[in-house]
Formats: sequence, C-alpha cells, structure tokens
Amino acid sequence: MAGNSKRRGAVRKEGTKKGAVVGSGGQRRRGLEGKGPTPPASARKGHPAQRRAAAKDRRATAGTRGRRPQDGDVPETVLGRNPVLECLRAGVPATALRVVVGATSDERVAESVHLAADLGLSILEVERTELDRISGGALHQGIALQIPPYEYAHPDELLEAASESGQPALIVALDGVTDPRNLGAVVRSVSAFGGHGVVVPQRRSAGMTAVAWRTSAGTAARLPVARATNLTRTLREYAQTGLMVAGLDAEGDVSLDEFDLATDPLVIVTGSEGKGLSRLVRESCDVTVSIPMAGEVESLNASVAAGVVLAEVARRRRLG
Repeated sequence: MAGNSKRRGAVRKEGTKKGAVVGSGGQRRRGLEGKGPTPPASARKGHPAQRRAAAKDRRATAGTRGRRPQDGDVPETVLGRNPVLECLRAGVPATALRVVVGATSDERVAESVHLAADLGLSILEVERTELDRISGGALHQGIALQIPPYEYAHPDELLEAASESGQPALIVALDGVTDPRNLGAVVRSVSAFGGHGVVVPQRRSAGMTAVAWRTSAGTAARLPVARATNLTRTLREYAQTGLMVAGLDAEGDVSLDEFDLATDPLVIVTGSEGKGLSRLVRESCDVTVSIPMAGEVESLNASVAAGVVLAEVARRRRLG
C-alpha cells in the first residue's frame, strides 16, 4: 500500500509539470549567427535612395517620366470659343474636340479645328443637344475640348532631374495655394530660372487643370509637377538627402538680401497670400526668408513671391 501511495504521489507530482524543455531547438545558435553584410542603401526599404531607385524603375517600366493620375482626378471639359482656343494654342494636352454642326463659321472655332487637326486630336461633329448634355447646361458656344487628368511625377523624381542636370537642386513647393493660375505662373517661373520641378500637396491645393496649363504658357509640358501625399513628410525627406528648406514669410528670419543658401541644393516653400505657411510646414523649414518691399504692400501672392526669390537664386548661382 505504501508503495502504491508513493507511486500515486509521484504521478501527481509529474502531472503538475507543464512539460520539460530539452535544449533550445537550435534557436540560440541561429540567433548568434551573422546576418550577412549590410545591404546597399538602394535596397533598404524606406531609405531615400531606395525610393529614388523605385521611382526610376517605375519610369523605365512605364516608358514615361513616371507621371500618373491620382485618385479622384477626372477628365476635364473646357467650354467656350476663347478658352478652347487658348488651350490649343498653349499646347494643353487634350484627347478630343467636339464641335456643334455648323459652328465652324466662327473664326475662333475654325482655328481651333485646324489646331486640333495639326495636333492629331479626334474632332467630332455633334448635335447641340449632345453638347448641352456633356456640358451639363453650361454655356459652351458650340465647342468643347476634352482634357485628360494630369499625370503627376513622384517627388523623388525631382531629385533625379536635379542629379541628371549636374546643378544643385532647385525645387519649389506650394503650401495651401488653391488658385490654379498661381500654380501655372510658378511652373513658368521655375522653368525660366532653371528649377527642377514643383511640388503640390494632394489635398487643399490647386492642381494642374487646363487653367494652370494655360497660365504656364506651355512650360508644364517640360517641367515636372509632383504631388505629395504629405507635404511636411516630403520636405523632411528632401532635407534628409541634403537639401535646405527655405520658407517664404513676411516675418522671415533673414532678408532675401542676406540669404546665403541660394547656391546650395534648395527647396523654396511658399504659402497662400492670406494664410502663409502652415505650422507644420514652417517647422520643417531650415530658415524663413522675407522679401524687402517698399510702400504699404503687406505681402505678395505665391507666384510673384516665388518668381522674385527664384530670380535672386539664379543670379547668385551665376555669380558664384
């Protein structure tokens, strides 16, 4: 009996164990093994060099500069004899021209048809009722031009454009600028003064509409415009690659006359005329720059301010 009790006690004692663990199954040994050499920057996920390499691959695969329509972008229809003619003269990319039967007696419509034919666009003669339906009842004067969504570049592609040019990077970023005419004028100024591109936020910002294209006077066909999902993050990523970030502000840290970073790789950030730079964007700037002005004018609009600073940067780079 005593032996049986002892055996039962032994069984109970063993039953309380969760199970013996014999060895580590090689886990410790594997943990001590080396992981090999550190991969190059272009292979490390999230590294700026990896993002630039990925953008380059996308562009090579697509056979374009990597531009692509963004979510929410839709084709645009330009209505009216003067707006359509201005778009065609400016080289705004289009897919089709619709003309009401008999409307070509107007000189502007006739010139639009000739320009569209020279550009190889589809020219469709339609009934007035069809154009009324397409325009949603808006005044169309018998003519409408179909504009596809603009294909934006990736922000990293502007760095590539600067690298390929052999010149210090010069990029303009717009913060809260909602007037497409301002955007088009900035694109024109950046192109005129040797810049490498323009960055706009994806939200609460003007996009490359037909109005922006016309205002750019055709330079939008040659200068990339990138759209950033988060402008603050994009500016910080630019800073990590060695670019200086300079915000334009009426109460800036330094005057444009004292701006010593003009010859460095540079991002110039301009805000809206009314609100200026947002708080997070301002905090991302290495310096804020003011433009000396005479008289009682408190501020300049985004395109004028950007043009003034770009002209000064270009002047200093020529001298230095």
